Amino acid sequence: MTMTKDEHQSRTARSYKLILLFAMVSMTMMFAGLTSAFVVSKSRVDWLKDFQLPSAFLLSTFAILVSSITFHLAKKAIQRDNHKATTQWLLITLALGISFVVLQFVGFGQIVAQGYFFTGPASSITTTFLYIVTVMHLLHLAGGLISLLIIIYNHFKQKYNATQSLGIELGVMYWHFLDLLWVYLFLFLYFFK
Repeated sequence: MTMTKDEHQSRTARSYKLILLFAMVSMTMMFAGLTSAFVVSKSRVDWLKDFQLPSAFLLSTFAILVSSITFHLAKKAIQRDNHKATTQWLLITLALGISFVVLQFVGFGQIVAQGYFFTGPASSITTTFLYIVTVMHLLHLAGGLISLLIIIYNHFKQKYNATQSLGIELGVMYWHFLDLLWVYLFLFLYFFK
């Protein structure tokens, strides 16, 4: 039995989405392990009781939340074949994603300015865990930014339209995952520090 072009595209889309879902589940398990280790380590005597998350982390949380909305709007725009709006939303998403990364590093600087260090003799287990969790998220976000750049490139090459938007759909799925993951990590670090 021969598949039609639409059936083939539908199967391909389901396959790619399932692969991405498996990857996201494995990343979730890794961060669950890190946050579990964070909770277990709180019983150590060198745990900082008065540590406050830097304000830049709150701003970065806002940036990634808004970027998730703009990426979703890009997907909706391409599904309506509105290439101009898609371009605008994709570029805004890229700017917000870069802003998130910059604000994370500003937050690291704020932590160091408070006299807390991530490694070495002046470090504490609290800041080391914060550093590990945040850097791991930034590494995953780097993958998201690279995929966003590829999506933007493909969009400029006119590879997406109302009937062919799988690349953008996958990018949006992963970006929403990164967004939710950061919100979880931020709330976890804020309330369980």
